[in-house]
Amino acid sequence: MIHVLLASSRDDLAASLTDAIGPSFARVPGTPVAESPADLYDRLPGVGRPHIVLLDSDGEDEAALSLAERLQRDGVATILVSSRASELALPALRAGVRDLITPDIPAAELRLTLDRAAQLIAPQAPQHPDQVAPSAPEQEGRVIAVASPKGGVGKTTVATNLAVGLAALAPQATVLVDLDVHFGDVATALNLTPEHTLPEFARSSASRDALALKTFLTRHETGLYVVPGSDDPAAADAVTPEDVSRLLTLLKTQFAYVVVDTAPGLSEHTLAVLDETDTLVLVTSLDVPGVRGLRKELDTLSQLHMKVGAQHVVLNFTEASRGLSVADVEATIRTRVDVVLPQSSVVPLSVNQGIPLLQSGGRDPVTQRLRKLVQLVAPDAAPTPRRALFGRRAR
Repeated sequence: MIHVLLASSRDDLAASLTDAIGPSFARVPGTPVAESPADLYDRLPGVGRPHIVLLDSDGEDEAALSLAERLQRDGVATILVSSRASELALPALRAGVRDLITPDIPAAELRLTLDRAAQLIAPQAPQHPDQVAPSAPEQEGRVIAVASPKGGVGKTTVATNLAVGLAALAPQATVLVDLDVHFGDVATALNLTPEHTLPEFARSSASRDALALKTFLTRHETGLYVVPGSDDPAAADAVTPEDVSRLLTLLKTQFAYVVVDTAPGLSEHTLAVLDETDTLVLVTSLDVPGVRGLRKELDTLSQLHMKVGAQHVVLNFTEASRGLSVADVEATIRTRVDVVLPQSSVVPLSVNQGIPLLQSGGRDPVTQRLRKLVQLVAPDAAPTPRRALFGRRAR
């Protein structure tokens, strides 16, 4: 059984923790911050050493970081609570802090944070006779790449809606990565103004360390996390295919779903994404150049022996006046079209407003078929990125 200690005087944080895992945790006042692990344990008569400590700095950041470093040496996982979380990322990393959160963290996100910490200390944690941790390996998230042979086919619209739809199934456990390295516009499509962009990930420790990564992500109002593309094409040259692979590998350990919006065609960055991909969503428009481009892309992937676990084809901008039918497309690409999106005025309106159709929850045909795509990609209930080690789910 994992023992959790809350060292905080904040009743709202205690209530959030209760919602996340139930009342099965110990609590001591957080201030003044204990000088040593022994000093902290002395505040818990008869309880003993915990496995995880939620340590509220309550303005005493330096003292809290010092205690966290000593707790880490004592084999205790520390989650630091501070209103200056973004500023403390690097010092917390050096002190061995497992995660860094703000006092107003929602219960659902707090539970995921505790699950991640519990997975790291689970092999050393003694088990209650009736609560033995399963021996199966921890579950990684799935990478879902959205690709197209050419631009202008609605790939980013499909990617953002798919990510928002998956975030509804797995709140706080879905991330969207803009890997149209030079000209990505995911942030615009989601009406976001990010503080950090993709090149900053590539140059920092964020692409290698989960704690640092969290401080660089941009959060959307739907609970979706976003790695925005570069706002400077010249700066994007710093992003290498190796950076892409490393970033996706890390994200898979933290999120249930990693949706990637790739650049048109098969660039080196896109090929790096496909090496990590579990599900591939191919998007094309109902016109001869788009369909022929998709056929060439499928042939190229076959020649490169690149196979993914599942593949879905989305046919966009369909209408009878275009002179092509779905049957014509399937005969050309020699595979099935899974989702057909009709031409509709609701799509450009949604893009211009920066509100994906699956966020606004309409009942028009395009929205309904985008929901079908989400069901195809995630036919089962969404998993959490790591196996939960706490018995009570967040309300």
